Amino acid sequence: MEKQRAERNRTLTLSEEEKQIFEKQIFHLSQKTSLEQVENQIIQGDLFETIDLLPENSVDLMIIDPPYNLSKNFNGLNFNGRSNQEYIEYLESWFPKVIRLLKKDASLYICGDWKCSAALYEVTSKYLKVRNRITWQREKGRGASSNWKNCTEDIWFATVSDEYYFDVNAVKQKKRVIAPYKQDGKPKDWQENDDGKYRLTCPSNFWDDISIPFWSMPENTDHPTQKPEKLIAKLILASSAPNAVVFDPFLGSGTTAVTAAKLGRRFFGIELNTEYCMWALKRLERAKDDKSIQGYEDGIFYERNMKN
Repeated sequence: MEKQRAERNRTLTLSEEEKQIFEKQIFHLSQKTSLEQVENQIIQGDLFETIDLLPENSVDLMIIDPPYNLSKNFNGLNFNGRSNQEYIEYLESWFPKVIRLLKKDASLYICGDWKCSAALYEVTSKYLKVRNRITWQREKGRGASSNWKNCTEDIWFATVSDEYYFDVNAVKQKKRVIAPYKQDGKPKDWQENDDGKYRLTCPSNFWDDISIPFWSMPENTDHPTQKPEKLIAKLILASSAPNAVVFDPFLGSGTTAVTAAKLGRRFFGIELNTEYCMWALKRLERAKDDKSIQGYEDGIFYERNMKN
């Protein structure tokens, strides 16, 4: 049965007419291809059948959000949870293939939760130089009566070599000053304007300013594990220059592609599910006229709920 949505619900939907339009725009691969051919394309296909057809040494930044080690239904395509060793073997079946796309000075981010994070580190550190682990706070989630509520996820940051792009000034965060300190009667390391007292701070590896997409946000889709545009924007701005190439091998509803487009980067990505590909294409169409990212404005990331 079709979902009945509240009048103010802004979750993305597709009409039958839109489905016919966007399905024709989905890109399919049948042979080896160049970067120019796949640039800014949503590629529909199985990762294992597609990855060998993509151009080597073409990607500046790779963002990977693979199925976590959980049983999950992705619009009719099921991923089944398995033992830790079996999950490592699953990662090994594709990870060495995708990283051949990376340039020598490229960076990679790979997402996971507490259950699969150790496996992600084991496999990533085998092939790349792991630089850090970002932990970001999910502000919502189910409670637990016999365990701690799971409200964080990890993102491992790795590079191909010791030469890589990183722009800390592009990801400064605007934070409220709780106890403003003055020196010689003047603010020390803080400013004041209509937003109140604040300072611009360098980001740490713990992020507590992310809002999970929900029904009133125009970026929201029915994807069960959709990442926020604000989260992906931090990765893209920190680890890729304007016009760089960003690749996502598990594109889902298209957040990496859409955020890259909004921020002036080139992109391509692979997604198995046809409907998810169409969602991504509709979001890209919208992004041509609306490049806003919730919580990011005028080059500054705001604390959660400080800017809508």
